[in-house]
Amino acid sequence: MDIKVKNRDKELGIAPISTSLLQKFDINGPRYTSYPTADRFVEAFTESAYKEALEQRRLRPINQPLSIYVHIPFCESLCFYCACNKIVTKHHERSREYLDYLKKEIDLHLDYFGQKQVVSQLHLGGGSPTFFSDEEIEELFTKLKEVFVLSPQGEYSIEVDPRTVDDKRLKKIKEIGFNRLSFGVQDFNVDVQKAVHRRQPFDQVASLMKSAHEDGYESINMDLIYGLPLQTPETFNKTLDQVISLKPDRIALYAYAHLPQRFKPQRRIYEEDIPPAKNKIAMLSLAIQKFLEAGYIYVGMDHFALPIDSLAIAKRQGRLHRNFQGYSTQPDCDIIALGVSAIGRVGANYNQNAKELEDYYDHLDHGRFPIVKGLALSKDDIVRRAVIMEIMCQGRLDYESIELAYLINFKEYFLYEMNLLQNFQEKDFIELDDSGFHVTDTGWFFVRAIAMIFDQYLQLDQNRTRFSKIL
Repeated sequence: MDIKVKNRDKELGIAPISTSLLQKFDINGPRYTSYPTADRFVEAFTESAYKEALEQRRLRPINQPLSIYVHIPFCESLCFYCACNKIVTKHHERSREYLDYLKKEIDLHLDYFGQKQVVSQLHLGGGSPTFFSDEEIEELFTKLKEVFVLSPQGEYSIEVDPRTVDDKRLKKIKEIGFNRLSFGVQDFNVDVQKAVHRRQPFDQVASLMKSAHEDGYESINMDLIYGLPLQTPETFNKTLDQVISLKPDRIALYAYAHLPQRFKPQRRIYEEDIPPAKNKIAMLSLAIQKFLEAGYIYVGMDHFALPIDSLAIAKRQGRLHRNFQGYSTQPDCDIIALGVSAIGRVGANYNQNAKELEDYYDHLDHGRFPIVKGLALSKDDIVRRAVIMEIMCQGRLDYESIELAYLINFKEYFLYEMNLLQNFQEKDFIELDDSGFHVTDTGWFFVRAIAMIFDQYLQLDQNRTRFSKIL
């Protein structure tokens, strides 16, 4: 199988990718929305550790603006591919109780932040945040504005299930204060939609996109997934054309991670319907080619953006970062996580809330932060995080910059990894010299594999089946 991706101006020099190479590198590995990854969190990181991290932030002479993530777990129907923490219900009265507990959790932060902490990024994820009524979304937004100072230049986004909104709701969400939308689409093919139990006609999404553009949203994202059951390069090609015709500002293109042993809904997907790795790489290749030809910038592993979008600008300026929602414009930003199972970061610490709703409620009923696990990063974690994020975000690594920032001799510190890099150079995944390396166009297909060699935890633990395949 030969793959060739074309740029708008010239062909990218991608060598043919053989089936044997695909098989060799179609391995299990993390997506690196964080390092260390969330599966490394420990229960020894408790509420007291989180309080200490908040206190340390409060005592800093200068603090960067905060990012806030709010997890709303409810969905009206089950999508078989979904690996998110969700609660499937049609009882909308449950959202009222959940909102009250979110407000309790927000209030707990007052003792540490007061009412002067600036927020420059807010994201409502799920589940389906639009399970909340417009009044509940507005009440949550108002509560956040009471406790935090929302920057006038901030990015305020919400994930939208197209099946739960209409033109009127989109206008109302904009009036509340959200300036960015993310539509969950995944695929427009009817057979694929049936196979994953998510029916949403193209015309419905097209109408919503038109309204969102007219309402003046600053950025509209569209989520797609390749590798879903019954997908083929031919059917996915049509979906790509339909997406391009709607001209979203950003496109998030994710590989389907089939882990039925971890996520029960995926057990309803027939294994024989899942496309093989060679078809998945063909779909990824096709998407890259078509999006580039349509004028999009290839931001990184799973994101595309129009040149004027802030994500593309951050890429050009070297300010790109990855957090638990994917690529972000705000590097090294503390993230306050609100809601069941939400993951946050304060300083050199990660924290995660209780995954079960009853446990989450119980903590808050007793006046406690609902933290059940997390991780205080070691110096080695911090160094390796910097290296991995440079690879994932910038596609290059300069040894001297890491040496100056962390006072190490890169080649001595990463002696084992330096030997492994030679293998990637031989495969034309990277171009390596004495000062560093950069990922080639071919290497972007395997960028997770390149980053993985710097993962100390994976070196010590070869059980990687809990992760998805990298292709």
